[in-house]
Amino acid sequence: MTSIFSSDGKQTACTIIEAGPCIVTQVKTTETDGYNALQIGFGDKKEKHTLAAEKNHYAKANTPAKKFVTEFRDATMEKALGDAITVDIFTEGEKVDVVGTSKGKGFQGVVKRHGFHGVGGQSHGQHDRQRAPGSLGNSSDASRVMKGMRMAGRMGGDRVKVKSLKVVKIFAEKNYILVSGNVPGHIGSIVYIQK
Repeated sequence: MTSIFSSDGKQTACTIIEAGPCIVTQVKTTETDGYNALQIGFGDKKEKHTLAAEKNHYAKANTPAKKFVTEFRDATMEKALGDAITVDIFTEGEKVDVVGTSKGKGFQGVVKRHGFHGVGGQSHGQHDRQRAPGSLGNSSDASRVMKGMRMAGRMGGDRVKVKSLKVVKIFAEKNYILVSGNVPGHIGSIVYIQK
């Protein structure tokens, strides 16, 4: 993250996203594929890591193989095979949604995972139980732990959508877009920007 200052001196925390150029690698239609979609690719792949089938697929779009490929169903953009999608589709001041995979944090306890406060202080015989979950509920009636009980476990690595982030600034020559606030994922991860 970084921050940017407005003309009146207000500071805004921002995240820099490299948004393109994304190349249209396939245009799917109802007649040929059964549904409408745009397949786009981002980031060039080394030729030694590219399969022959991938080379032929990208040759139709007259572009080198791409590292990351995804498709957007029912896309409203009228784009042809080989067209580039850049940050020009965004305008400063508009609101966008950013979708990505959150950072994986591994196996975590209930205090970090769910915000529990622990059993209490070091009194009443609780000298080493500050971060324990405490009682889990029923005893003889159900004789089991109910589904959905908040317990320790794996945390992070989930698909997260952050809504209504403001586009603060656009650097068209570098294909950078600055959005207010933070976005899910680690540095260098792939995110989707939705209008």
